[in-house]
Amino acid sequence: MLFRRRHHGRPHTPLMGVFRLLGPGLITGASDDDPSGIATYSQAGAQFGYGLAWTMLFTWPLMAAIQEISARIGRVTGEGIAANVRKHYPPLLLRAIVLLLLVANIINLGADLGAMGDALRLLLPVPTGLGVIGFALSCAALEVFLSYRRYVSILKWLTLALFAYIAAAFVVHVPWQEVFYRTFIPAFQWRTDYIVVIVAVLGTTISPYMFFWQASEEAEDERVDPDAQPLTETPQVAGREIRRMEIDTYIGMGLSNAIGLFIIITTAATLHLHGITNIETSEQAAEALRPIAGEFAFAVFTCGLVGTGLLAVPVLAGSAAYAVAEAMGWRVGLGRRPREAKAFYGTIVIGTLIGVAVNFIHIDPIKALFWTAVINGVVAVPMMVVMMLMTARRDIMGDFTLPPLLRLFGWASTATMAFAVAVMFATWGD
Repeated sequence: MLFRRRHHGRPHTPLMGVFRLLGPGLITGASDDDPSGIATYSQAGAQFGYGLAWTMLFTWPLMAAIQEISARIGRVTGEGIAANVRKHYPPLLLRAIVLLLLVANIINLGADLGAMGDALRLLLPVPTGLGVIGFALSCAALEVFLSYRRYVSILKWLTLALFAYIAAAFVVHVPWQEVFYRTFIPAFQWRTDYIVVIVAVLGTTISPYMFFWQASEEAEDERVDPDAQPLTETPQVAGREIRRMEIDTYIGMGLSNAIGLFIIITTAATLHLHGITNIETSEQAAEALRPIAGEFAFAVFTCGLVGTGLLAVPVLAGSAAYAVAEAMGWRVGLGRRPREAKAFYGTIVIGTLIGVAVNFIHIDPIKALFWTAVINGVVAVPMMVVMMLMTARRDIMGDFTLPPLLRLFGWASTATMAFAVAVMFATWGD
């Protein structure tokens, strides 16, 4: 596998050894902390202080379980989720899921590009529109023209941008004893606004594009490695590969939720403490930090927005392209040259351009993100059910159907997401 290649004659530390093990899980988890997600966590901290810190601990095993299941589908079968659905389930189900995923990803991609443009404008005298176009062209060009190994390496290093939010938390005064208490001892409130933010957090941490991306990247890693094959054909390496996926996924999702926790801590210790309880965008959170936490915290938070956006935009465009191409039976893969997979790369470029257009047609970004959350919720539940049923079928997974504990957590994650969607619709008119 790509992330286990040896470096003969080059000493490396245990930490670098672990970093080389990480791949699809790390990138997927880090992409979850995109500017849209940062806005959600900022609102949670600003509105309820440390009262929602527990959600980051609660969602971690659920999020990690469903992502490990996604990874197993890709590595065991050698194909992404959409390709497996196309082979084994009715075409109508496939088309509905892929269409909704495509719509949600493009809206989310557009919102993230807009947030990156706004963040750049806060740091430099650059018009938002110019920043949006520049970021979009850069992301699309790197994804299309850079070699797969080099591109994945860049995405892995971009995950370091997330540590900006840990740094921001240590710049401000934080009552850590209260943070620890609120993280491990939930204080649930039966209030509509409290429940709605929990639903938003769940929708941010468990998103369909992450399922598709991690499964397809596991299959991609297998394709680009001439010595690797799907686990159904090479069961002798299954133990090693499954352990690698577990390490990769649980560290990746743990990092994702840890960063979400630090964003909640930072905004709770600053914005909530000073009575600023309504944050609608990530750049609004960054701007609000400036007079309260100082220029350094503001700059660190804002630079983090740009870095996480550079990671999330390609993942959103790429996951949509994998889903569409696999559903249509096209040749797929970032490991292929553009002329070998024209439709696949064309989908990436077109999706990114539509995301740019979203920022120039006067769509309310807050409403756009709301509808993205609705669509993601609608797609996630049936998709998770299909994944759970898929991984129980021996004609798909061979001898690698899910072990009982992972199956339990997978269904628990599915039930939690279904409950969140039900609450979302129940509070629709509030």
